[in-house]
Parts: sequence; C-alpha cells; structure tokens
Amino acid sequence: MSKIAIMGGGSWATAIAKIVVSHTHHIGWYMRRDDRIADFQRLSHNPAYLTSVRFDTSEIFFSSDINKIAQLYDTLIFVTPSPYLKTHLKRLKTRIRDKFIITAIKGIVPDDNLCCSEYFHKVFSVPYSNIACIGGPSHAEEVAMERLSYLTIGCEDRDKAQAFADIISSNFIKTKVSTDVLGIEYSSVLKNVYAIAAGICSGLKYGDNFQAVLMSNAMQEMQRFLTSVRPMEQRSIIDSVYLGDQLVTGYSNFSRNRTFGTMIGKGYNVKAAQMEMEMIAEGYFGTKCMKEINRHMHVNMPILDAVYNILYERISPQIEIKLLTDSFR
Repeated sequence: MSKIAIMGGGSWATAIAKIVVSHTHHIGWYMRRDDRIADFQRLSHNPAYLTSVRFDTSEIFFSSDINKIAQLYDTLIFVTPSPYLKTHLKRLKTRIRDKFIITAIKGIVPDDNLCCSEYFHKVFSVPYSNIACIGGPSHAEEVAMERLSYLTIGCEDRDKAQAFADIISSNFIKTKVSTDVLGIEYSSVLKNVYAIAAGICSGLKYGDNFQAVLMSNAMQEMQRFLTSVRPMEQRSIIDSVYLGDQLVTGYSNFSRNRTFGTMIGKGYNVKAAQMEMEMIAEGYFGTKCMKEINRHMHVNMPILDAVYNILYERISPQIEIKLLTDSFR
C-alpha cells in the first residue's frame, strides 16, 4: 500500500491526504480542475478547502487525468461527493478490479441507490476483499487541526484493513478495523439524514432535551435498518463508527448537514439553503436514496420519512416535526 492516491479535491480529501502523506511521503492526487492544481502547487495548500493545511508539493503527483492516476497507483482513496462519483468514474477506462479501493464517501450513489462498495463491485468488478471504507466521527476541520480523532477501517479482508489502518495511525489518529462494510456505509448515510433532522429542530427552537430524545430515537431507527439490511451479531450500535459519528454530525457546528437542516427549520427553502451554504450537504441526496431503498425494505423509519417529507414533499417543518414528536416516547 505504498502507492496511494487521493481521488477528489474537497475538505475531507485534503484532510485524508494530510494523514497519508505524512506517513508515505508520496501520494498521487486526482483533481478535476487544472487551475486548482496550478494554484495548489503555487501556494502549497489547497486553494479552496482547508487552506491552513500546508503541503510539501514535491511529495505529491497531481493530475486531472483520472486514468493516469489509476494506472500509476495501487490504492485509490475515493473522496468525492456521492452525487458526483459517477461523473468522475465515467472517464475511468483503466482496469481497477485488481486495485485496493477505499471509499471515504459518506453517501449513496444516486439513481443506482447503491452504497459505494456495492457500486465498485457491480460496475467495475472489484472483489469485496479489495474494497474498504473509512468511517467514524471525523470532521475534516478537526483532523486538519490534528485534534484527536478515531477512524474505523471496514473491509472483508481484515489484514488489508489493518494494513491501511497502520498507515494512517498517528498521535492524533486512532484506528480500529471492522468487517461491517455495508453497516458502516449505511450508517454514515443515515447519520447525515438525522443531522438534518437535528438542524431542523434547532431551527424550530426545540431545546436540548428534545435533541437528546431525537438522537436516541435516531439510533434505534438506524439499528432497525442495519439489522434488516445486514444482520451481524458482533455489531454494536454504540461503537464510535455508528453512535459517535451520529453524535458529532448531529451536534457539531462543523456539520454541514446540521447547518443545512437549521436553515430549513428557520424557513429557507432547499435551493436557498444550498446556495447560501456553497457546500454540499450529503444528507439531502442521502434522504431520497434511503427513502427509495426503504420502499423495498419496509423498515419503520419515521425520522427518515419526516425529513423526506420536508425536503421533497415540501410539507411544513412545523407540522412534520410535531407529528414526529408525538410518535416519540
């Protein structure tokens, strides 16, 4: 795993690049825009995201050609917003089934309604043993500031998961491994949905007492879904990769999804909130995908339903959240 490449140019991609390059002292980095690459090389930092993080650009091979990066590197860490993953991969002609694919994307592939691991397996024939995911409570901003963070590496092949975990472990990054790839991926999507719900309730002036009840019910809802989609006796919903990620996304001021939800609760419509944020709230897209997936699963998910009704059916947040509160105990 010495030949590692970052696929994406956002804040989480930048934070992961900081972690990896400090260990390997060389990475490939695919960014879509040549002007962004030129600015990065001139300034020694990402010109658009986490600008305080400095890099030695002599340790980075940049390219806007996704095929060149895929040809040169053995481990590809995909860190793009889920709505744009297919657009990037449409340009990919290089065979990647023998590569080690790591997804740090906390979203579902739209239209296909597949987790990223499923998408790479189905479309590119990558064996599940060669696919891993990164999960856990990990705001890019705090990782960039080297604040203590805990990451879980999920992969069917525990040895490969451990090998990558060893690469990114440091004094501020603690790691563990898991085989629950789908569980981690689905939980990382659902926690964004629930963070939007938390933000909506905040915008509606519900207090901390209710927020705690909302988070509690959200974890019960998440557990019902994960148990239905992939039963695992050894999964504990209170592990940091599930509960921890939910708490930080639901409560933190760094959370885009909570911020987006707060704006909706204050009366913004979806387009206005998206335009003002200028950043992608993955939970908006994840809500629709999870709603469509659950039409086949038939899991009782009232919080998901409420967020969907507010965002896509344009039902009043006041009305929908009031109905939701009446269902809690």
